[in-house]
Amino acid sequence: MTSWFVLILASLWAGAQNALAGGGSFITLPSLMVTGMDARAANITSTVALFPAQIVMGLTGRKQAESPPGVSFKALFVISLVGGALGGLILLATPSSFFAKLVPWLVLFATAIFAWGSFFRKPLAPGTAAIPPRTEMVVQFLIAVYGGYFGGGIGFLMMAALTMAGLAVRAAGATKNVLAGVMNASAVAMFVFSHEVYWKQVVVTAIASSIGGYAGARMLSVVNEKALRVFVVVIGIALTVGLFWRG
Repeated sequence: MTSWFVLILASLWAGAQNALAGGGSFITLPSLMVTGMDARAANITSTVALFPAQIVMGLTGRKQAESPPGVSFKALFVISLVGGALGGLILLATPSSFFAKLVPWLVLFATAIFAWGSFFRKPLAPGTAAIPPRTEMVVQFLIAVYGGYFGGGIGFLMMAALTMAGLAVRAAGATKNVLAGVMNASAVAMFVFSHEVYWKQVVVTAIASSIGGYAGARMLSVVNEKALRVFVVVIGIALTVGLFWRG
C-alpha cells in the first residue's frame, strides 16, 4: 500500500510538473520502479500512462502549431511518427538487463538537456534560421527515435531544433507539443501489446497525473517557473546518482 500511495503522490506531482515546467517523467520512472517493476517496464508503463495528457496538450495548442520555413508540417508529422515507432521497436528489442545499465546515462543526458534548455540556451531572433530545412528533418527524426526509446528531454531538444530552424518560441512550443504526442503515439501503439505494461499502474498514474496537470495549469500564473526548472534539474541529478549507485 505504501508503494501505491507513493505512486499516486508522485503522479500528481509529475502531472503538475509537466504542466508548469516539464520533466514529469523524472518523477514517474522511479515511482513506478518502487511498485516492483524493472527499469524497462517502468519506462514503457510511464510512456503509456502519460500519453493521454500529451494528447490534451497537443490538441489544445494545435492551432498555434507551425512548421519551420522550407519544411512542411506533414513531413514533420510523418518523420515523428516513423521515428517514434522505430524508437519503440528498439526499446522492445533491448534486453531488460542492458536497459537497466543504460537508464542512468539516459537520465543524465535528459537532465543535461533540460538544464541547457532552461538556463543556458540563447534563443534566436524570430524568423532567423540557424539550420537548413533538410538538417531540421534529420534532427527531428533522431529526436523522434530517442523519444520512442526513452523520451526524457525531448521537449527541449525539439524546442532547440525548431527555434534554430526559424520558428518563434510560442509557435515552437505548440508544434513541440503536437509532435511529442505524435512520436509517442506510435510507440504507445506497440507498447499496449507488450506484457511489460502494468495496467493497474497505468490507470493510477494516468488519472493522478491528469489531475495534477489540471492543477498545474491553474497555478501557471502564480508559481515561479525558474524555481521549478531548478527543482527538475535537482531531481534529475538525484535520480542519476541513485540509479548509478543502485547499478
